[in-house]
Amino acid sequence: MKDTQAALNRLHIIIDGLLIIGAYMLSFPLRFYVFPSIFSTMALAPGERFYSFAKYVLNLIPLVPGYLIIYNISGLYKPRRTHKTFKTIGSLIEANILGIFYFSFIIFIQKQSDVSRWFYLIFGIINVLFGIIYRLLSSRIFSLLRKKGINLRHVLLVGFSPSAQGYIDRVNANPEWGYRIFGILDDDPYGPVQNCGIKVCGSVNRLEDIINENMIDEIVVTLNVEEYKKLGKIVKVCEKSGVHTKFIPDYNNVVSSVPALEDLEGLPVINIRNVPLSNFFNASVKRVVDVIIGSIATLIFAIPMAIIAILIKCTSQGPVIYSQIRVGLSGKQFKMYKFRSMKVQDEESEKKEWTTKKDSRVTGIGKVIRKTSLDELPQLFNVLKGDMSLVGPRPERPQFVEQFKEEIPRYMIKHQVRPGMTGWAQINGFRGDTSIRGRIDHDLYYIENWNIWLDFKILFLTVFKGFINKNAY
Repeated sequence: MKDTQAALNRLHIIIDGLLIIGAYMLSFPLRFYVFPSIFSTMALAPGERFYSFAKYVLNLIPLVPGYLIIYNISGLYKPRRTHKTFKTIGSLIEANILGIFYFSFIIFIQKQSDVSRWFYLIFGIINVLFGIIYRLLSSRIFSLLRKKGINLRHVLLVGFSPSAQGYIDRVNANPEWGYRIFGILDDDPYGPVQNCGIKVCGSVNRLEDIINENMIDEIVVTLNVEEYKKLGKIVKVCEKSGVHTKFIPDYNNVVSSVPALEDLEGLPVINIRNVPLSNFFNASVKRVVDVIIGSIATLIFAIPMAIIAILIKCTSQGPVIYSQIRVGLSGKQFKMYKFRSMKVQDEESEKKEWTTKKDSRVTGIGKVIRKTSLDELPQLFNVLKGDMSLVGPRPERPQFVEQFKEEIPRYMIKHQVRPGMTGWAQINGFRGDTSIRGRIDHDLYYIENWNIWLDFKILFLTVFKGFINKNAY
């Protein structure tokens, strides 16, 4: 299996190299022969000229290996069985952005001032498209092969715990990953392990014999936390066998799913909670995106918001904009803006409960704008002010925060980032009158796995399935 994986990695590298060459070669005729008039803004001054095709081809010598190195650094050649396709595409786009800078550097040090800047752009776009198409096709092909029992990895579990059951459930639910669980070793064969749905091969002491007698590609240590005294011996046997070994800790409810590690002079230290947005650079990038897209969205929705405001004013008494105190970043309270969709009521009555189905307080126009989420458009001003982000956990009212932080473990972690107009929980159906625990689980996933491409994915999906809210009353 190791030889197979190595061969696949070599194949990926070779194909990527050919795709880079193909995209580069195709870019030349597109730029200079097929669509030359489109690029007339880059017309040459008298006496100037662009390099010949032969001159362009010479740049492939440093370009191809440089790009492949960047691809490798970006993680595109790591095993991708459990990788989400969208994440792989995001890594590919990031790698190509770095590649364009590398290309520019090559041109600069060679003093090739006559290389067309439009050629950069065409090559970058075509290379990304080729890479995306290849990865979508290869992902689909390998998924089909693995579902048919080809290119499988046979896994042995060592120890039984809640994390072991979680691993088994995920593997069974995703046959396209290509994992087949050979069996499980546990020192309590008549305990909870009997109900896990996997055959028990014996006690943990049989580990070395099982490895020697069977074709095991991967060992996953899933000991119960009370059995960690056995871990050193198990790891020693695994390393002696040369079989690839993974460890799934039995404290997933405590430690982040993406823990951050520190090296304290040789002593590994695990941060209990990994929050990428606590990094100044990440937070700055997200804020810049919020301001740019938020400003554009405000301009786009200016006329619809004006129409909604007129309809609200003409159909019910009271203010057009309704503000409500919510809890945001670092637990600070702020006024969140919405179009008023309910009859005016005193603050104490409003605090008592959430809106329910057929709520008599909701106005006629309110039913429409709540169902379509148009009542939340004024929150674009909250985004521009910095109270909120376009994407993040939805903010709650202070009284519910006080209630939920006592009832739901890890609830307050959501306040380590700015709240959002939309979020991972919302596009997965957790809106309105839905499970708070399910909503928090999705919020935590977003907080711990944030990257700018995840924000773009959520915004994209919001357009298609995030506006209509079947749970809004």
